[in-house]
Amino acid sequence: MDSTYLIVMLCAATFSFALSALLGKWLIPWLRRLKFGQTIREEGPQWHQKKQGTPTMGGLMFIAAFIVVLAVALFTLWRMDVGRLFAIPYRTVRLLAGAGLALGCGAIGFVDDYIKVVKKRNLGLTSMQKLLLQLLLSAAYAVLLYSYGSGSFYIPFVGLVNWGVWFIPFCIFVVVAMTNATNLTDGVDGLCGGTAFVAAAAMILMSAIVVDYGSVLYATVLAGSLGGFLVWNIHPAKVFMGDTGSLFIGGALTALAFGIEQPFLLVPVGILYIAENLSVILQVGYFKLTHGKRLFKMSPLHHHFEMCGWSEDRIVLTFTGVTLVGCVAAILLLVYGR
Repeated sequence: MDSTYLIVMLCAATFSFALSALLGKWLIPWLRRLKFGQTIREEGPQWHQKKQGTPTMGGLMFIAAFIVVLAVALFTLWRMDVGRLFAIPYRTVRLLAGAGLALGCGAIGFVDDYIKVVKKRNLGLTSMQKLLLQLLLSAAYAVLLYSYGSGSFYIPFVGLVNWGVWFIPFCIFVVVAMTNATNLTDGVDGLCGGTAFVAAAAMILMSAIVVDYGSVLYATVLAGSLGGFLVWNIHPAKVFMGDTGSLFIGGALTALAFGIEQPFLLVPVGILYIAENLSVILQVGYFKLTHGKRLFKMSPLHHHFEMCGWSEDRIVLTFTGVTLVGCVAAILLLVYGR
């Protein structure tokens, strides 16, 4: 890897972290003045009621840092022609489309948060409205990738498989599933941001292994931006990311996986997100089948452990550790499963 490229990467990580963290100094008081505070659902853990009014939409901090630093870094690398980053058209399309997917998911989350805090409708967009917007966005992303020859991706121990037109519905499913899973994970201070930081950091290494420098840059800026946000989001949180941030994270991580043609690696990388999603599905299904009985004390899964007496710090530390183990497994699959 070119030394100039490494310097750009280090600068990108540093500036994305610093910008995201510094934005909190301005954004959090601004959100307070606008009374953009989180409304805590009554059916959640009762001790969460003390978080009522904590500013939300904090995801704007790391989204803004991500946009600015990624754009500046890409422009810098383009001007310097470092590593011929834009020499492969379909990789350029995947990189830019991936940024667009993440921003589009963040925009859906922003609308949802806006309805919650301004219109005072705690549930925000209806589930059907949110799903429709996610389907439209993910379909546009999938068709764009497919149109530029990205209908193939790797399966561990099998190799590169051309999925043909079936790539499109598969991609749509993964985007919608992942964004909803990260959205469900955002319920404890530092949980979604912390696990996403670990996942993004792992994606830096995985992108380097497959020699996709565009994805290395994308993952580096994402990790740096999330790190800056965690300065304000660790327990006790001064700001919540809201759906603005959690949906953006889901879109960004999915785009990274498709960017390096390894969407199946989202299973170990996102094992915690999958567990959170499955806990909700199982809880609802079991509740209906048994006419009112519950499989978990509360769902998503992090609330179950809260009801079991776990502190927020213990939950975050444990769940982040699980994510780290999953990321190590993904890296090993990438190295030995090709």
